[in-house]
Amino acid sequence: MAARAGRGEAVSGKEKRAGCPGASAHVTGKMAVFPWHSRSRNYKAEFASCRLEAVPLEFGDSHPLKPITVTESKTKKVSRKGSSSSTSSSSSSSVVDPLSSVLDGTDPLSMFAATADPAATDSSRKRRDRDENAIVGSDFEPWASKRGEILARYTTTEKLSINLFMGSEKGKAGTTTSAMSEKVRTRLEELDDFEEGSQKELLNLTQQDYVNRIEELNQSLKDAWASDQKVKALKIVIQCSKLLSDTSVIQFYPSKFVLITDILDTFGKLVYERIFSMCVDNHSVLPDHFSPENVNDTAKETCLNWFFKVASIRELIPRFYVEASILKCNKFLSKTGISECLPRLTCMIRGIGDPLVSVYARAYLCRVGMEVAPHLKESLNKNFFDFLLTFKQIHGDTVQNQLVLQGVELPSYLPLYSPAMDWIFQCISYHAPEALLTEMMERCKKLGNNALLLNSVMSAFRAEFIATRSMDFIGMIKECDESGFPKHLLFHSLGLNLALADPPEGDRLQILNEAWKVITKLKNPQDYVNCAEVWVEYTCKHFTKREVNTVLADVIKHMTPDRAFEDSYPQLQSIIKKVIAHFHDFSVLFSVEKFLPFLDMFQKESVRVEVCKCIMEVFIKHQQEPTKDPVILNALLHVCKTMHDSVNALTLEDEKRMLAYLINGFIKMVSFGRDFEQQLSFYVEARSMFCNLEPVLVQLIHSVNRLAMETRKVMKGNHSRKTAAFVRACVAYCFITIPSLVGIFTRLNLYLHSGQVALANQCLSQADAFFKAAISLIPEVPKMINIDGKMRPSESFLLEFLCNFFSTLLIVPDHPEHGVLFLVRELLNVIQDYTWEDSSDDKIRIYTCVLHLLSAMSQETYLYHIDKVDSNDSLYGGDSKFLAENNKLCETVMAQILEHLKTLAKDEALKRQSSLGLSFFNSILAHGDLRNNRLNQLSVNLWHLAQRHGCADTRTMVKTLEYIKKRSKQPDMGHLTELALRLPLQTRT
Repeated sequence: MAARAGRGEAVSGKEKRAGCPGASAHVTGKMAVFPWHSRSRNYKAEFASCRLEAVPLEFGDSHPLKPITVTESKTKKVSRKGSSSSTSSSSSSSVVDPLSSVLDGTDPLSMFAATADPAATDSSRKRRDRDENAIVGSDFEPWASKRGEILARYTTTEKLSINLFMGSEKGKAGTTTSAMSEKVRTRLEELDDFEEGSQKELLNLTQQDYVNRIEELNQSLKDAWASDQKVKALKIVIQCSKLLSDTSVIQFYPSKFVLITDILDTFGKLVYERIFSMCVDNHSVLPDHFSPENVNDTAKETCLNWFFKVASIRELIPRFYVEASILKCNKFLSKTGISECLPRLTCMIRGIGDPLVSVYARAYLCRVGMEVAPHLKESLNKNFFDFLLTFKQIHGDTVQNQLVLQGVELPSYLPLYSPAMDWIFQCISYHAPEALLTEMMERCKKLGNNALLLNSVMSAFRAEFIATRSMDFIGMIKECDESGFPKHLLFHSLGLNLALADPPEGDRLQILNEAWKVITKLKNPQDYVNCAEVWVEYTCKHFTKREVNTVLADVIKHMTPDRAFEDSYPQLQSIIKKVIAHFHDFSVLFSVEKFLPFLDMFQKESVRVEVCKCIMEVFIKHQQEPTKDPVILNALLHVCKTMHDSVNALTLEDEKRMLAYLINGFIKMVSFGRDFEQQLSFYVEARSMFCNLEPVLVQLIHSVNRLAMETRKVMKGNHSRKTAAFVRACVAYCFITIPSLVGIFTRLNLYLHSGQVALANQCLSQADAFFKAAISLIPEVPKMINIDGKMRPSESFLLEFLCNFFSTLLIVPDHPEHGVLFLVRELLNVIQDYTWEDSSDDKIRIYTCVLHLLSAMSQETYLYHIDKVDSNDSLYGGDSKFLAENNKLCETVMAQILEHLKTLAKDEALKRQSSLGLSFFNSILAHGDLRNNRLNQLSVNLWHLAQRHGCADTRTMVKTLEYIKKRSKQPDMGHLTELALRLPLQTRT
């Protein structure tokens, strides 16, 4: 209701389109002053007349919220020609579905299903379900997710070499009319030529150069294939596969494997799509789940041709990799092709002597096998058991000699196996029973609890299986030979599993003690913190703050010497995140003695701020009740101060907003209950700490205003001497803080809001000070303001603020020493002196709102009041002198409006003149007493002005006239009948 007093009654939304040129002299003459007579309002009666009529609601069948009943239609007979059909429907309701009625009870999909063979449908459904079960699910981590990590981890600074295919001129002289035997002979000669030296070796390549060359080969493969040079494409693939036999730079081998197998994947996909496309003709399309019987002879012959080409490759490693890459193509030849090839390829790997090359070949076979035949687990298991039989080769003399030649230590060599072994174990453990883990553990024991093998087992199998056997694994870890693969890596893998699954309750403390005995003895800070990061989560999950405090103290002890923490900020951040993720009770968290000292290790400001942001995000998310705990307050004030002090001239606005949001979230959660003085003291301290973030100061002002209103609520509006002094202190806080803000509209709105709070608490002089400050600030409003990084005109925002301000001024009592309506007069002077845009009519819209305000002020009883504050209706009691002053102001405002209408009598401004004329007419209709002849005549003139030259919207004028006629039938509104007769409607013609 407050807004209505400032804005007046609304008119039709189309009035903005109404326009009319013409002589404003018809309205104003020689600018004769029109007297204003406000209409007496009975607000209670108007409310009653506007109230909606109560209509009893009957719940019938047509109620829109009634539950929908589905009608099932059963088809008895379907005509092929569609000329006639008979159906019978069984329904539990008489409600007719309009869609079903259009289709005569049967929809096309139901008709199609009715004609289908039920047996065929069942068999296809079973086949589809079987195929879906055979597909690897989303819980299987794909190779693509591991690729980036391998490339980033296994790098080298040594020089690399690569053989590039140079092409050949042989075989290009043949014509298209050559016999098939000649074509085959030519292709074989090309392959022989490739193997005999049509390649160039590039030496002394950096790692990046090597990667670039491999990418060039991959693109060359695609280009050759696109230009129908299939033999050249095969040569490139063979050449790349040969690179996998080279272990001269052994540390780079895992990354080389990733790069080369990308090319193999591309080749395998191109060959498969090529053969698949040959099965498609104009008459049939090969389904996704096809059988060899669906494949035509041409496609089969092409497929066999590719396998024959691969079989002719002389060297074992390229022959194995190329055939594995096109393994899926066996689907075109026979149903058992893949299941027969997998064991044979597994046996081929036995011929690879280097154990590192061998294990990656097995990894590739597992990868291809999981893609094309995940149900053939027996072949994958056979591949793995073959690997176990040859596992001891890793420690053989051949490998040791190779490591000596390359100057590589065993601890650096063994981790090279991890990507391949982890992938092999992941494939065989996918949806595997728990018994397989038991078998794996037994095999590990037989191999002397090899640490590398044990680590892969713990990395691959389900965390639940590992957790239930935690003590068994700890026993095996203790017996491992630590040379080559340190035990702390095994405890790291075990800890990762225990973070995901819980071990038996009786073993939890013993598990922690056994693990921490090893971890705390680590001398290398990086090794230590990597393990501690994992086991902190286990500690937080299963133990109390005492154990967590012990772990944090140990971390501080290991990471403080030589400032080792500076190299381990990511791991330390992870530790903090895991601790706060499990301790949502911040009174418990901050009572952990070593928590704040742990925070002190974050010396780098950017990292420290990120940690503080994490703490505040968790606090805001999980703190349900307001708090006054001094431990929490002191700790979080320190955290928030750290975030605030990081703000400088280079800080981005988004970052400032985020920090302010977090600090405001903390401020909102602080409550001292009925101890309002302590609450105000907290806000005073917060203001001094967070003075550089404007949104925080705004929040503090709102919080203090809310505190003053809570005090009023507690006292039920009857302040004592003590509470009156307290609310004045709150008001003073706001009055002092607002000028420090930068945003001018933020200041204006806070002055208004704080003035309203002061008025509600009977602080009249303070309220006047707020309103005067707002009025004095208006001339400083710039023409353009920044809104979300864009400059926008400010007049619309100023108009909105002033309308809200007018609504408040209605109930502000006059100061006894400043005369009648002194605030309104000051505001009008400021509005008059403000420099408005020439093309804008906002000044006149504001004057119209002032007219609404003055009309509301002339009523015997105002529309609304503030409890225990006497507004002008009580102070003046309808005094004639007050009304006379009010009417003088109205006449002055009207003169300004009419003068502005006169200035709009130009061709380019006639629409604006028409729109403002109609708006002013509606204001007079809503607030003026039209029984006054001169005011009545002015309204008629404005009506003519609004539709002169046919610029007004006829529909809007018609609706306005209908409203006047309807209102003329109300009591004491008979004079509007005569007015309606004087308001003609003009057409555009």
